[in-house]
Amino acid sequence: MPKWDKENFVEDMRSKCNREVCKIGMRMIEFSEKEADEISWGRGKDHGTLTFKVLADVGLITLFHLSSEGTLNLMINYLRHKDLPKQVLRDLIVKLEANFLREYDEELYPVDTFEKIDELFHTNHQVDKFLGAMEGACYRLRQ
Repeated sequence: MPKWDKENFVEDMRSKCNREVCKIGMRMIEFSEKEADEISWGRGKDHGTLTFKVLADVGLITLFHLSSEGTLNLMINYLRHKDLPKQVLRDLIVKLEANFLREYDEELYPVDTFEKIDELFHTNHQVDKFLGAMEGACYRLRQ
């Protein structure tokens, strides 16, 4: 049985993060509850994690991890190793690159890592665009 659930995840996030990061985290949790085919909560001692999963032809696919420490792990390299339609992955990467003004090619982004939410998102518009990109990926993966 997982140690974490929504209630203690949110409580931990509020104790560790500033108000703006908590707002973004709450939007991601609400989005996950609405759009994910499965949400799993972590079992760690120090912080909680939320894993967003969508059901595709190849099974459950993780799109991102959110931690109660205010970090986000975009699962780009993980997705590269799944048997996904190339258009879906390419579309997601292009949207993320445009949103965060970063390169996510295999050479410059060789490993999926947790990045601080307040360093990724600077405006509400960026959060909207990120969630829109995740929603689009879900839709296309379910086809």
